[in-house]
Amino acid sequence: MSDLPPCPKCQSPYTYEDGIMLICPECGHEWAPGTEALGSDEKEIRDAVGNILSDGDTITVIKDLKVKGSSTTVKVGTKVKNIRLVDGDHDIDCKIDGIGPMSLKSEFVKKV
Repeated sequence: MSDLPPCPKCQSPYTYEDGIMLICPECGHEWAPGTEALGSDEKEIRDAVGNILSDGDTITVIKDLKVKGSSTTVKVGTKVKNIRLVDGDHDIDCKIDGIGPMSLKSEFVKKV
């Protein structure tokens, strides 16, 4: 039997080693051995392809998005610089040139 610890995120017993990292095949959580007790409560926000986003990143919109209450649209390929991550349904706050301040969902963006 394996003496690897269960996943600290989902408690799955099926963890495996990949180099120096431990990985859970069920939820995709990765951690270094010995850090599972530290327990960070911060939620990881990922883009549409699975990259982890952080404050100050530059992203690209991957789908035409209608702006609520307006006739304008944020087009595919629009670059947005210096994003801020927030809690809530729309987890990205940003300012888009020509449109202004907006909140976006991370599922419609890709990290550059």
